[in-house]
Amino acid sequence: MPRDSSGDLENDERTAGVISELVNTACAFRLPRCPEVPFRRISVVFGEHSFLVTISGQKLFVVKRQNSVREPVIV
Repeated sequence: MPRDSSGDLENDERTAGVISELVNTACAFRLPRCPEVPFRRISVVFGEHSFLVTISGQKLFVVKRQNSVREPVIV
């Protein structure tokens, strides 16, 4: 399957492989008699960054976003 990439994920085959494996593992947790994928989007949050993975048809779309750091609210 051809992969298109740009930005921080451009030509990052290692991350693409890890994300593909994550999606394959998540797909294995299907409910009985439910042929559809049990989700459409997965969010993986790592400290400063998040990977947002969306499934559309047979394609995975991945966006890497920087998390906004918010100070805790003191009441």
